[in-house]
Amino acid sequence: MSETGNGVDPRTPEPAPEPAPVPVPSSVRPPTRRAVLAAGAGAAALLGAPALAPAAWAAPAAPAPPAPPAPADLAPYASYWFPDSLPEGAPGPGVVWRSLKRWTPESDPDLAHNTATVPLAPRFTPVPPHPGARAGQAKIASLVSFGPTAQNPSQGSATADYYALTHWAYIDELVFWGGSSGEGIVLAPNAPVVDAAHRNGVRVLGNVFLPPAPYGGDLQWTRDLVQRDSLGRFPIAEQLVRVAGAYGFDGWFVNAETDGGDSELASRMQEFLRALRAAGEPHGLRITWYDAMDTTGRVGWQGALNELNQEFFEDRAGRVADTMFVDFRWTPQTLAASGALAQRLGRSRHELWAAVDTEANGWNSAVRWDAIIPREGDHVVSYGFYRPEWTRNHLTDRSPGAFHRADDRFWTGESLDPARPVPETDWRAPATAVADRSTVTALPFACAFNTGHGERWYEDGVAVSDTPWNHLGLQDRLPGRRWVVDTAGERPAVTLDFARAWRGGSSLLVEGTLTAPAAVGLHSTRLPLTRSTVLELVHATESGPVAVEVGVATREPAAPGERVPYTWIRARTPGAGSGLDWHRSRIGLGALAGQTAYGLAVRITGRGKRPVVWRLGALSLRDAAAGRRPASPAALTVDAAARQDDRVWLRLSWRRAAGPVRHYEVSRVLPDGTRRFLGGTCGTALYLAAVPRSGREPAAALEVRAVDELYAVSAPARTALAW
Repeated sequence: MSETGNGVDPRTPEPAPEPAPVPVPSSVRPPTRRAVLAAGAGAAALLGAPALAPAAWAAPAAPAPPAPPAPADLAPYASYWFPDSLPEGAPGPGVVWRSLKRWTPESDPDLAHNTATVPLAPRFTPVPPHPGARAGQAKIASLVSFGPTAQNPSQGSATADYYALTHWAYIDELVFWGGSSGEGIVLAPNAPVVDAAHRNGVRVLGNVFLPPAPYGGDLQWTRDLVQRDSLGRFPIAEQLVRVAGAYGFDGWFVNAETDGGDSELASRMQEFLRALRAAGEPHGLRITWYDAMDTTGRVGWQGALNELNQEFFEDRAGRVADTMFVDFRWTPQTLAASGALAQRLGRSRHELWAAVDTEANGWNSAVRWDAIIPREGDHVVSYGFYRPEWTRNHLTDRSPGAFHRADDRFWTGESLDPARPVPETDWRAPATAVADRSTVTALPFACAFNTGHGERWYEDGVAVSDTPWNHLGLQDRLPGRRWVVDTAGERPAVTLDFARAWRGGSSLLVEGTLTAPAAVGLHSTRLPLTRSTVLELVHATESGPVAVEVGVATREPAAPGERVPYTWIRARTPGAGSGLDWHRSRIGLGALAGQTAYGLAVRITGRGKRPVVWRLGALSLRDAAAGRRPASPAALTVDAAARQDDRVWLRLSWRRAAGPVRHYEVSRVLPDGTRRFLGGTCGTALYLAAVPRSGREPAAALEVRAVDELYAVSAPARTALAW
């Protein structure tokens, strides 16, 4: 991925010229090998990031404010390795050099913190709200750097400044992007990213990055990757499968950009990919190959699937990689030829991802969209976004609300309504081309509109922690199409808001002067309804008054772009002057028994001339009365602790609760009986940083509770840590 130019058609007989050098700021010029090796985690993305256009070598977004220094570094981090041999010299501060060949689950001290536990959910494709959005054609991959290679927290951190991706509905595959010749070149995704993606039916791939020599790449690492043992097996392929199985993610993105190889090394790489796929196939693992190394063993980015790289995608014996990421040098002609070749090989043209670089310019990026997803005619290939976290990184105001407004524009379009796009602009938002997907297919179902980060943590509408936080594993299944609003009057603003929440860190806010009823589409569903099905809203009217109705669609629109045919049911709403209080509205759906709910919505009607400010804190559907509380976890244990100046850093673990559990929440109980939220996770281990002593308390009282799909909480398991 060293350059994004669209290059020369690789089918021409003349060798393609090398791209002209592009001036690079001195701060991002290729470092010396010594500088690369000395670079620590703070410079990882700058010195060792996967090669791309010069813009991609710019320094990453400013890191979050550092946590207080711990007396001993107990913090678990996302894992990274070299295939076998380690660099010369010594690693930089905060960097640990590890050999993947020597890794075992039993010797991994952070395994419990890095293990994802949410299974990959099946999903379906509803009729899209945009007439141009298509199902069954182009798909989207997203290559995201969620943090540095080294010291990327395993289980979230104490900042709301985080790329809390929520538009999973348009993504098929997410690559946990990164890698550095000074830190490690094989990256396993951290558990929160995998858990959030899986809850929405999205596969997550780890990254194998063999960097260009100017950025510290060493051809020995390529040879290490594809080495055979005395029995002819590929030990690193087996280790990659073992890591993915132990950590709970879905495969590997393999990017071989270290030049200097030969046809023998290329042949060995192809055999390695085949072995990796064969070993991973029983576990459902996938491989994406990046268009860099060709069959000569040299790195010659083709910008195409062609005779020089097709052996890494499909050979005479069959499938080698599941998909291929086509380098940025593509042209309309090479993409058309690539799709045709894929079909001649018996493969889908949509198993090719055409690279779209958004790192530097986001929705201002110049993209020849008609070469990938023409408005007229079938989609040519699929496409992959490189670094869409631009939506956060380019902001001056990086508050959660500002980030989500930018991210919604990136995925939905400038109108922020996929059913009513603005006239065609240079940016072709995914919602206008690709059908959204959903995983809401079974009861019980609940959504508290929690995005996986926030400036506080709320429970039952009360802030039980004032500490900013992020943890994608705690994110809800959010509405996929944001925001479809039907009204004959002035359109209200609809946002995910962080000023107040019912549970988690955010809620859905609708505000504006309602000159006519406004219907806000929420989830696309496939929920069977019975005589005992109950729908519940938790909501607050901050300015109004308003009337609220719930929409349940028992059939889908006849065609893309048509309105969803909701049946509207009145919800009980408080009278005027209710202020900031949260209210529950419970609605029986027995009249719809025997039918399927295909969609959910709310409709707000203003009852006066005052502007409306209405907040939806939670939505849930269940059968019959609320069930029992979930079973409790057990054996809450302090595995390690370090104290300094009346603060403690500690690792906790516990035994999983019996029965279905959405996630676990860890709190402390203060001497006055007040409970304070400390963190949450889908797994059974959590690291807590700098927990302060409360007054002169003799011990910190800690507890963990299991939380189910309806946010019911178990009785706690408890322990105490003496000061």
